[in-house]
Amino acid sequence: MVISSGAALVGLPSIPNSIIDQQQNHAEPPHKWRMVIAYDGTRFAGWQYQSSPPTVQCIVEKALTQVTKLERKHLQLVGASRTDAGVHASGQVAHFITPFSYDSLESIHAAMNGLLPSDIRVREISPAVPEFHARFSAESKLYRYKIFNDTVMDPSMRHYAYHCLHKLNSSVMKEAAGYFVGKHDFSSFANASRENRIPDPVKNISRFDVVEMGPLIQIEVEGSGFLYRQVRNMVALLLQIGKEAISPSIVPMIMTSRDRKELAKVTLAVPPHGLCLVSIKYNQTHLRLPTGCSAASFGRRQTITQCKILSFQEKNCL
Repeated sequence: MVISSGAALVGLPSIPNSIIDQQQNHAEPPHKWRMVIAYDGTRFAGWQYQSSPPTVQCIVEKALTQVTKLERKHLQLVGASRTDAGVHASGQVAHFITPFSYDSLESIHAAMNGLLPSDIRVREISPAVPEFHARFSAESKLYRYKIFNDTVMDPSMRHYAYHCLHKLNSSVMKEAAGYFVGKHDFSSFANASRENRIPDPVKNISRFDVVEMGPLIQIEVEGSGFLYRQVRNMVALLLQIGKEAISPSIVPMIMTSRDRKELAKVTLAVPPHGLCLVSIKYNQTHLRLPTGCSAASFGRRQTITQCKILSFQEKNCL
């Protein structure tokens, strides 16, 4: 039976609106939770929610609705980075809310990974303060792009590194990478987004490293934020420079033009499978744990009970 505010049943006094308002105002505030998620993006259409083809957010939300018994709209799951189709992550961060708290997060953590497919894993679940936001509290993001630079591709890396047959000059690539470091307008390196708009094109790149490890070249770039396809477009230009097709000095020339068409004249975008979101740094005050909260869960280890091995003499006494 539903009793509306101020309504009275026969034989029962009506409930004053002031009391109802007071009860509503003293309702328990929602609880916020932070997750660190890793995934192999090979078969997914990116992070951002859509039901078909499947995305990482869609799969994670399905598992969350089963574990929490809440509807998607009430969980309000938000990811830090909208990775594209085929892009991987070892340190994606997301938050969700519940109207209730958990005394222990180990059980929900184990349940989530039990429901998720093997190419998605929740690495960590922890309580979060109300002001934490997976996207807007982020101070920097670190991406890594892998290039396998040899005549024959390593089959074990075919989903995680771009195969480049041309012998690359890593020295000129490092020189070119230096031009990206600092605060710049990166309009020339942004594709038109799905919403057909470009946000603030000025970003701060704190480091841009080119590391050679045998046939593998790892490009790591950390910055305050990135425009749509910016990282892959910067890597594409470095590849052309590494092939010695163009000079490193072209980087500032393209950057100052603020015109995506200038980049298109010298290179095409690299495929997504070489890219991985490695980690995200946050405002430390937003990472503090709420007072009296449950401990963070980093996964549950299995244990084994130690068995006593009987000696020969003990066996004979049995």
